[in-house]
Amino acid sequence: MTAARGGGAPTAKAGADSWAIVVESWLRLHTAAVYAFLYLPIVVVVIFSFNANRLATIWTGFSTEWYGAALKDNVVMSALRNSFSVALPTAIISTAFGTMAALGLQRVPKRLRVGFDALTYVSIIVPEIVIALSTLVLFASGFALLNEQLGIKLQLGIPTIVAAHSLFNISFVLLLVRARLSGMDRTHVEASYDLYATPWATFRQITFPQLLPAIVAGFLLSFTFSFDDYVITSFVSGPGSSTLPIFIFGQVKRGVSPETNAVATMMLFVTLAMLAIGQFALSRTSKNTGDQGATMASMIAER
Repeated sequence: MTAARGGGAPTAKAGADSWAIVVESWLRLHTAAVYAFLYLPIVVVVIFSFNANRLATIWTGFSTEWYGAALKDNVVMSALRNSFSVALPTAIISTAFGTMAALGLQRVPKRLRVGFDALTYVSIIVPEIVIALSTLVLFASGFALLNEQLGIKLQLGIPTIVAAHSLFNISFVLLLVRARLSGMDRTHVEASYDLYATPWATFRQITFPQLLPAIVAGFLLSFTFSFDDYVITSFVSGPGSSTLPIFIFGQVKRGVSPETNAVATMMLFVTLAMLAIGQFALSRTSKNTGDQGATMASMIAER
């Protein structure tokens, strides 16, 4: 009996190892397929933006003429300026108000904080189309009333796009900064108060440097979400305020061209550049604060 058991153990172990290899290989193949499904279309767009042929689906040679054509197109450059005119103020407003809201909620009683937390998550969970429609109704009815009562002429444009984008981006910044606040070491703050430092000095020298990675991550996320947004922008934009996503969607309805692929590729590079700048800023901040684990991925994951 003992010999039989001893002889069967290696066979069972070998069988388990073989099944483990099969499962691990299948999971790796599945992971590769998922990543290919996610990123292969993006790679195709980037490759065909360098296509010499005007037909986007037929490759005839390498060329960069479509980037030059896009940069010389007044419509494209106007849409690009509008995109930056919307994304930059949105990021600044969302970061400022989101950070102040996170600091304020830290001192709110727990029962009252639950209600604010619910409102914050609702603003993120609500479908984007609902936010777009509600903001459009708000602006349209509000502008009609003000125009009638005050005799002025308010209309949809870049300010309304910035206001609508800030509506949901503030919640993202709020959650990022609150996640950073919850994991922050409070002993330095308490020591600062014990040494009779003013609240502003404590915030400037202790709290703000520790919150800076989350603030930078929130700023870049707000900029990216606003720069790439189409649904809300299409609802609350007015004459002369079309952004790059609206331009691309209008071009796609008439057929995909290499110039459209070039514009989409430039948008991709702008987004990646913002990510790289944010990672560089976080790395410099981490060296100064001693938080070597602060990265863009970790800031987003903490949310």
